[in-house]
Amino acid sequence: MDKINVGVVGALGAVGNEMIKTLEKSGLNIDELRPLDTFDNAGKVISFKGKQVGVKIAELNAFKGLDLALFSAGATASRMLAPIAIEEGAVVVDNSSAWRMVDHVPLVVPEVNPEALKEHKGLIANPNCSTIQMLVALKPLHSAYGIKRIVVSTYQAVSGSGIAAINELSSQTKNILENKKVDVSVYPHQIAFNALPQIDVFLENGYTKEEMKMINETHKILDPEIKVCPTAVRVPVFRSHSESINVELISDFSIGEVIKLLEESEGITVVDDIDNLKYPLAIEAEGKNNVYVGRIRRDSTIQNGLNLWVVADNLRKGAALNAVQIAEKLVEMNLHKKKKVKELV
Repeated sequence: MDKINVGVVGALGAVGNEMIKTLEKSGLNIDELRPLDTFDNAGKVISFKGKQVGVKIAELNAFKGLDLALFSAGATASRMLAPIAIEEGAVVVDNSSAWRMVDHVPLVVPEVNPEALKEHKGLIANPNCSTIQMLVALKPLHSAYGIKRIVVSTYQAVSGSGIAAINELSSQTKNILENKKVDVSVYPHQIAFNALPQIDVFLENGYTKEEMKMINETHKILDPEIKVCPTAVRVPVFRSHSESINVELISDFSIGEVIKLLEESEGITVVDDIDNLKYPLAIEAEGKNNVYVGRIRRDSTIQNGLNLWVVADNLRKGAALNAVQIAEKLVEMNLHKKKKVKELV
C-alpha cells in the first residue's frame, strides 16, 4: 500500500483524539500524521505510533503535502478550511454537518454505500453518528426485504456534544450526590439523572435538527422512499448511543433469517440471548468498532414489523472509525488521488 500523509483537523477534540487512535491501528501506511487545531493548541504534543508529534495551526498552507485530511472541528471551521485543504492537494473527509446534504458531496457509510466514493470531487462527508449506526444495522434488511418505514428513538450519550458535556455530566453527578448546587451550561436543563428529548435546536415542524438529520441522511445514503420518524433523546451516559428501532419491512421474514443475516453482515455483532439477559449495552460497546444489535423480535401490530435495539460507540463508529474507514476505502479504490476543486466552492 502506498505511503500517505494524513492530517487531522480538531486533533485535540474528543473525536479528533479518537481519530488519531483509530488511524494508529488502521491498515493505512501513514508516513506523516499532521495534527491540526486552533491557535491556542498549537505546540501541544500528541503521541502517534510511539512518536511525539507537535500540533500545528489549521490554517492556510497547513495542508500542503497531505493526501488526506480528516476534519472534526465543527461546521464553521469545515466550511472555511475544507476548500483550502482541497486546493492545497488533500482529499477531505469531514465529520461535521457542513457538507452532508450538498448534492455533489458523497455522504458515506462504508458498509452501506461505498460506491458513492467514486463520485467525490475532493470532499466526502461523514454522516451523523445516530444515522451511521442505524443504517449499518438496517442496510442488510433493506437489501433482503426492503424497508417501508422506520420509527426510531435514540438514547444518545453526552460525548456527542464534546468534552464540555462529558465534564458537565461528571460534575453535575458529583454535586447532586454531595447535595451541592448544580450548574447548567452545555444543555438547556440538568442532564445528570435526567433525559432530555431535545438534541440541537427545534425547527418549525416541531422536530429538532438532529432528528431531521436522521431523516435526510437516510434518504441520501439508503433510499429516498423510506419513511423515517425519529425522536432523539440525550441521556446521562458518557459514551455510546443506543437506539430503539421499529421497522416495517416490505417482504415477510422469519426471526431466524433476520438473525442469521445480521450475524453475517459486515460491521455488526448480534447480542441476543434473553434467557441469559444478554443484549447490547452502552458500557460494553464503548471502545469497540462494531454496531451491536439485539432484542430482535417481531412487531405483531403491523404487517412485516420488526423491532431492534442497536448500540454503538458514538466516538468510534459514529464518528472517528467511520471517517478512517472512508479513508481506507479511498486508498483501496485508489480514489485518494482524485481531486477537483471547482465544483466544491
